[in-house]
Amino acid sequence: MTAKSAAAAARATVYGYPRQGQGRELKKAIEGYWKGRVDADALRATATELRRTNWRQLAEAGIHEVPTGDFSYYDHVLDTSVMVGAIPERHRAAVEADALDGYFAMARGTQDAAPLEMTKWFDTNYHYLVPELGPDTVFTADSTQQVAALGQALALGLTARPVLVGPVTYLLLAKPRPGVAADFDPLTLLDRLLPVYAQVLTDLRTAGAEWVQLDEPALVQDRTPAELNAVARAYRDLGGLTDRPKLLVASYFDRLGDALPVLAKAPVEGLALDFTEAAADNLDALAAVGGLPGKRLVAGVVNGRNIWVNDLEKSLATLGTLLGLADRVDVAASCSLLHVPLDATAERDIEPQILRWLAFARQKTAEIVTLAKGLGGGTDTIAAELAANRADLASRAGSALTHDPAVRARTAAVTATDGRRSQPYPERAAAQRAHLRLPLLPTTTIGSFPQTTELRTARADLRAGRIDSAGYEERIRAEIGEVISFQEKTGLDVLVHGEAERNDMVQYFAEQLTGYLATQHGWVQSYGTRYVRPPILAGDISRPEAMTVRWTTYAQSLTAKPVKGMLTGPVTMLAWSFVRDDQPLADTAQQVALALRDEVNDLEAAGTSVIQVDEPALRETLPLRACDHPEYLAWATEAFRLTTAGVRPDTQIHTHMCYAEFGDIVQAIDDLDADVISLEAARSHMQVARELAGHGYPREAGPGVYDIHSPRVPGADEAAALLRRGLEAIPAERLWVNPDCGLKTRAWLETRASLENLVTAARTVRTELSAS
Repeated sequence: MTAKSAAAAARATVYGYPRQGQGRELKKAIEGYWKGRVDADALRATATELRRTNWRQLAEAGIHEVPTGDFSYYDHVLDTSVMVGAIPERHRAAVEADALDGYFAMARGTQDAAPLEMTKWFDTNYHYLVPELGPDTVFTADSTQQVAALGQALALGLTARPVLVGPVTYLLLAKPRPGVAADFDPLTLLDRLLPVYAQVLTDLRTAGAEWVQLDEPALVQDRTPAELNAVARAYRDLGGLTDRPKLLVASYFDRLGDALPVLAKAPVEGLALDFTEAAADNLDALAAVGGLPGKRLVAGVVNGRNIWVNDLEKSLATLGTLLGLADRVDVAASCSLLHVPLDATAERDIEPQILRWLAFARQKTAEIVTLAKGLGGGTDTIAAELAANRADLASRAGSALTHDPAVRARTAAVTATDGRRSQPYPERAAAQRAHLRLPLLPTTTIGSFPQTTELRTARADLRAGRIDSAGYEERIRAEIGEVISFQEKTGLDVLVHGEAERNDMVQYFAEQLTGYLATQHGWVQSYGTRYVRPPILAGDISRPEAMTVRWTTYAQSLTAKPVKGMLTGPVTMLAWSFVRDDQPLADTAQQVALALRDEVNDLEAAGTSVIQVDEPALRETLPLRACDHPEYLAWATEAFRLTTAGVRPDTQIHTHMCYAEFGDIVQAIDDLDADVISLEAARSHMQVARELAGHGYPREAGPGVYDIHSPRVPGADEAAALLRRGLEAIPAERLWVNPDCGLKTRAWLETRASLENLVTAARTVRTELSAS
């Protein structure tokens, strides 16, 4: 096919779409099911209608080929585990008794069976359920869900493409199940897994699939020769099947690198590449392998992870370069649109001109369709769209919001000493022990307490004008009083005020900093039914006034025990926002760090002796390629130190991280120079404690003993057992006792019982230590 005919054949497609619905109908239906207010048939009916609505929106917008299989009740990796029969033994009976209840048990756990481990999907804030495998794992095909979704789309008269997690990525994401040796490599199960994928492909072909997409995002990470050989073997076998659909292998989030020539040679009909995160690298690599003659190339030229309008002319130039490199070039977003909100036109509180800078899922869909039209018919066919796009880009570039001279001057004046504590850790630790007088194995929580219905109602009433600020603040004071009273009665050693006034750990601060925009309907799935509204970091950042001092000092006035000041760190403020793309991330991080530094210093001046600056996204934002790690970790750790280094030696700085693979960044955790770090550890069975010990981490740490992402209440004996395991790696004088994460999403009943058990466990182990 010539470049001209390839352009004429260009089609628009996407890999996935937001699942929740305009009003988060899926979240409400699932949580209603968990509480017994919605039955299984009603939940399935809601899901069916949401899929239908999504596909119709895509088709009406001009998308030629809609995805199926991207919809999920909880997580698409968990769906893959169901598809291949990788059900943990502890959940097998529940799944066999009721597939839906068993599915949710794997995700959330039960009182008798722990859930699957949860961690971040590559460098995003989406959490997936980690497959548990062992050398005796037996895979069995169950394509029921995938076939049903395809059938529903085809019945609507749509051209549909099932999207599955690819077999190599699935195994690379998996971990040895509990009780299996830690050095077991799930990839050794590939030959056992491939026949199951072959069966699923056959089932989909029988159900009417012309194409099936196999997502292999793990291939944009550094891969060993053995892993690349596994890729070649997997797609040789799947491509060699006689009764199968055409195969489109997709990668995203970074450059494909050494895996590109492997896939280019594989007997598959198409590749999908990301041309936003690593456009030049993927272009050069594609040219180096001689292109994809006879194959389909799906070009991800619209950023599927951020919310800024596309530069249409730049994308068209990229697409034009690609025309000579493949038999057919189609246009798509760089990845699933799961990672962005649904529709920017729903936002009523953002200035109309600024709103034109933004593109959520529906707007990105329109951009994809426009680019496909321009690629196929020439720029004259989209002249009006190009002119409007140029005006929107110019408006943003010239806005006063994006350039504040005072902020620029302050960042230019930063020196290396601004990011260094005045004394080394051993001297600080001695000063903090003398000042705080905490017991061995001090107990604390991560920060937030349950956000009750009454709190959410009060916040909604304030926004709607049904109560005034005085009435709202009275409710917040009462909630803080209850939280402090509970913690004192329970026996916790370092308290928190509970964050009753906060809607979200990033949004709360974003709404008080210049340069940020807040949305009303910009919901994005974080995990399961947990949706967040990432703020939009649009311009230069500064702090007009104190953000947390008032409520922290009020809480401290209610108790003689230390109350932690709670802040979100600069890297997490970037990672959990839609961050500006018009300057280096390091520059933006420095601006945020200086604003937070002012808050840390004001908290200390107001009498706060313990200040926690959370950085759960430090590992999440780690680049996917090792060669890019040093530059990122240098500015990320420097931003944290810039935030925290201005305090006295006897002020104790904490940080917190959760749900990530911490072993990759232990040196960076050390480089933060925080006095205490708390980390998720319950689901991963204290793995992080062993990683810290292996590194020789010299400061205090609190590996979590209570998994807050499950409704189950861990017993005191269970928490004590985890604590003893932590003591095998971390000396008692440096070990803290705490939950994995904040308690915002938990109910008060389970929170009370779990924290009481946590304190009991700490006291039990203290007694054991004193007797030994």
